[in-house]
Amino acid sequence: MVENKNTSDGYDPGQKNSEDQKFLDFEKPIENISEKISALRLAASDTPEINKEIVSLENQRDALTKKIYSKLSIWQTVQVARHPQRPHTLDFIKRIFNDFDELHGDRQFGDDAALVGGMAYLENTPVMIIGHEKGRETEERVRRNFGMPQPEGYRKAKRLMQFAEQFSLPVITFIDTAGAYPGIEGEERGQSEAIATNLAVMSELKTPIIVVVTGEGGSGGALAISIGDHLSMLEYATYSVASPEACASIIWRTPDKAPEAANAMKVCASELKKINVIDEVISEPVGGAHRDFDIVSANIKASLVNNLTILSKYSMDDLLQRRYKRLLDIGA
Repeated sequence: MVENKNTSDGYDPGQKNSEDQKFLDFEKPIENISEKISALRLAASDTPEINKEIVSLENQRDALTKKIYSKLSIWQTVQVARHPQRPHTLDFIKRIFNDFDELHGDRQFGDDAALVGGMAYLENTPVMIIGHEKGRETEERVRRNFGMPQPEGYRKAKRLMQFAEQFSLPVITFIDTAGAYPGIEGEERGQSEAIATNLAVMSELKTPIIVVVTGEGGSGGALAISIGDHLSMLEYATYSVASPEACASIIWRTPDKAPEAANAMKVCASELKKINVIDEVISEPVGGAHRDFDIVSANIKASLVNNLTILSKYSMDDLLQRRYKRLLDIGA
């Protein structure tokens, strides 16, 4: 089954600093200034004095946002990665690619809406796209299981990757999940086997693979589609073996220690780059990707085009050897 779908679900800010912007706890000073700006814009009179005050407040807000985001703690970065208005895979597909045709089903059990995939064009190059999708509104999030795939989601990803290999299509994956679905039905249908099989398939897939962590990169649910030739992370994304809450529950027997766990696991992009877990940090707009979908999408597209050009120069034997070496160099 093929569906032509090149749209995103739900909230799409379109413009920087949307009036519907949701603020995190540490962004309270920014929120206060934004509320003053909104109040002035609703004022009945449109006078030069009011317009001048709005411009002044906007400058203050932008300067304060830049200051706060220049020194985020790792736990604050986790909060930004989980922001409810952060762009998702379908948002990026809409802005980066052309002629996206979504492909459905694993040909074994069913379709999993938590993981989307299909063919599209990156400029003039046909590619296979696979990524987690959390959805926006409550009904959509439930349908997509909050971006936590079942085994059939990972088997769909495997099918699409093998299809891409057959037709020499580069594979591009977008990572944004708290983890694979941990429910009993997932275990009954072979969740761990599905993830392990994907790791094996991606390790030897005979086509270039580029991975971009856009939000949460949690546990095996993220790893199952993140073995590749180049792994990038957005500036405020996270990537870890387990969620900070899960790690805290294991080590300290309480999820309240999640901030300490996040620090210990070094889940942010800048720390992971230092130990060769990732290859590149892609910059975000000041205040996070949710402030401007178009800017962050343009940054991702530039990275994809550049790295796909580099990878296309390798012979397949050299590419596989390079992929193997990249995995061995992690943590070195």
